[in-house]
Amino acid sequence: MIVTVGNTKGGVGKTTLALNLAIARAIAGRDVWLIDGDRQGTAQTAITVRSEAGRQPRIACAQYADGSTLRAQVQQVGPKFQDIVIDAGGRDSTALRAALVLSDVLVVPFAPRSLDVWALADICSLIDEARSVRDGLRAVAVLNNADASGQDNEEAVEALADFPQLQYLATPIRRRKALANAAGQGMSVLELSPKDGKAVEEITALINAVFNSI
Repeated sequence: MIVTVGNTKGGVGKTTLALNLAIARAIAGRDVWLIDGDRQGTAQTAITVRSEAGRQPRIACAQYADGSTLRAQVQQVGPKFQDIVIDAGGRDSTALRAALVLSDVLVVPFAPRSLDVWALADICSLIDEARSVRDGLRAVAVLNNADASGQDNEEAVEALADFPQLQYLATPIRRRKALANAAGQGMSVLELSPKDGKAVEEITALINAVFNSI
């Protein structure tokens, strides 16, 4: 299964979610390949930190910021893996466009802020283009860095009605220090000690919604 975590808007937490998805699948015993499609290489850096710390399970990771290279490598090497998680975006890029055509599922993180919601129009345009080339892309939106309380979460979800390309996953990920702490060590919140039970619950719900739906 190929899952891309992507958005044309930066700062939505896609790398943190991609890390958590990839590591969780590896913990579950799957052969996982994490692909960093961002020129900043943050996901690859996190996996390097993980490797240097000797953490298990090890995660295969490669960086392909060029779309044609990413496409060729996934087509050639991808069949060796059970799951591929691609971290792409932050802007409209050839890597993001290639990932959309290759993927079974696109996970679009967005924050409960007007700028994030408005920016969904750009990724939805790319979804339409990808679906014109290849049928079957499932695109889901997940509320990331959600507020603990207040109306902003609800209003952001209601605004998704303007974007029929996206299916909303009712698995919000709230702002939690555990997520940042884990990612900084190349870890998932599932591995962090002491555990943040609420963070684990939210990430587990997202993983189940993404991987158990196809």
